[in-house]
Amino acid sequence: MSAKDKKPPVFASEAEERVWWEANDSADHVDWSKAERVRMPALKPSSASISLRLPVALLERIKIAANKRDMPYQSLIKAWLAEKADTAPEKAEQG
Repeated sequence: MSAKDKKPPVFASEAEERVWWEANDSADHVDWSKAERVRMPALKPSSASISLRLPVALLERIKIAANKRDMPYQSLIKAWLAEKADTAPEKAEQG
C-alpha cells in the first residue's frame, strides 16, 4: 500500500479532525494528481434570522452611521457584532 493509499482515521468531531490535519500532511493521504477544480457559485455562509428590539433612537443612530459608511445598517450591525465578538474574550481574560 502506497502512502497515498492510506486513509485518514474516522473522527468523532470536526475539532478532532482539525487537530489531526494540522499535524499530518495531506499528501500522505490524498492523491492530489487526481484532484479536479470545482466551482461553487451558489455557496453561501449559513445564517439565522433573529429578532432584536432596539430603542428607536439607537436604531436611527445606527442607520446614520451606516449611511455615512455607504452600507446597509444591518451589515454594519453584523460587522460591529463580529468585531466585538472577536475581541470580547481577550478583554474578559484581562479584566
